[in-house]
Amino acid sequence: MAFESLSEKLNQTFRNLTGKGKLTEKNMEDVLQDIRRAMLEADVNFSVVTSFLASVKEKMVGEKVIDSVDPAEMTVKIVYDELVELLGSSQAEINYNPEGLTTIMLIGLQGTGKTTSVAKIANVLKNKENKRPLIIAADVVRPAAIEQLKVLGSEIGVEVFSLGTSISALETVKQGLDYAKANNFDTVFIDTAGRLSIDEELMHELEEIKALVNPEEILLTVDAMTGQDIINVAQRFDELLNISGVVVTKLDGDARGGAVLSVKSVTNVPIKFVGDGEKIEDLDIFYPERMADRIMGMGDIVSLVEKAEEKMDIEAAEKSAKRMMDGEFTLDDMLVQFDQINRMGPLSGILKMIPGLNQMTKGLDTDKAEDAMTMNKAIIRSMTQEERDNPRIIRTSRIRRIANGSGTSVRDVKNLIRQYDKMKDQMRMMGRMFKGGQMPF
Repeated sequence: MAFESLSEKLNQTFRNLTGKGKLTEKNMEDVLQDIRRAMLEADVNFSVVTSFLASVKEKMVGEKVIDSVDPAEMTVKIVYDELVELLGSSQAEINYNPEGLTTIMLIGLQGTGKTTSVAKIANVLKNKENKRPLIIAADVVRPAAIEQLKVLGSEIGVEVFSLGTSISALETVKQGLDYAKANNFDTVFIDTAGRLSIDEELMHELEEIKALVNPEEILLTVDAMTGQDIINVAQRFDELLNISGVVVTKLDGDARGGAVLSVKSVTNVPIKFVGDGEKIEDLDIFYPERMADRIMGMGDIVSLVEKAEEKMDIEAAEKSAKRMMDGEFTLDDMLVQFDQINRMGPLSGILKMIPGLNQMTKGLDTDKAEDAMTMNKAIIRSMTQEERDNPRIIRTSRIRRIANGSGTSVRDVKNLIRQYDKMKDQMRMMGRMFKGGQMPF
């Protein structure tokens, strides 16, 4: 995951400060050097690092961290505040047209995930902003891009307008806008053509579309894996088209992530969305403070709660929770818990959002944990309803049948039943504590 190395190194620096009664001038310089090294190794732009550290040092002196009784805590706060400032200080919202159709151009080089990002953002605005979007397939150079958009549009329930590859991009956009106005769409996304590099032909086409549309947003997609070149690409597109925002893709890869920290500072163009997976829902509105939380190892509880609200079956979860508190906990309830966790995405991503767990679970094989969860779900689904309701009746012959039916071993089935018994005992104890007015800790 991007920023993982940076997060680890920053946390080590702060841990080294913990327990020091005072911070000396020398120790402060050592801390700044450690932060400098961590940021440069994470591929943060050199000039950005220099400016960042100068600001941190100024605040450390101004806040009198050297004389503080808790220098580590004050240093963490200063670095966190500067990270938020570096990332954009506040969320950069979409510029909607208050009097009519909002048009959003998506531009970028080939291979950056532009076409997929069009569908992902349309899906976000449809579900979170209650918009009625239309996607115009204006990448007439690549027939595959048009087909990809149609498939994605069908998946998210968003119409895709296309005239095929024989009609020019400019004419496609013109007729697409007329269609959007005639059919009461309120937001239009224009998927433009990409190139392997910025060339005159590409820029001329984009400039023509911009002149025709006068869009509220021109969003540039950049691949987090390309490193420092993000800045060069953003600067070049901005010079020619005056882009309004950046969409960072593939943030879930093994990119060092530093270029993402640099782009707002160097170009003064805000990051508006970040993609952290291949699925259509794997794109988030960019919040600088939440990204700073994750970089600093503080997790991201707000995003976790939002993800839970979106993905979880709240009614099923509430029913299951009530049964647990009443001392009733069946294998069906256990299956509900597994399903709810799966809906929220990869376990590794969930753990990183919980403060402390991103450090505590370092080195754990979350893939194995997910495989075990999948196996346990298969075991439960191989049981009869009577067995799920009353696992005490599951004896040797039933265990063998369940193992055969789920493609697992007798030992796997026994382990699940033991795990269930422990969870049931814990739930029963929690239920008694709540009813008795005690908190379960």
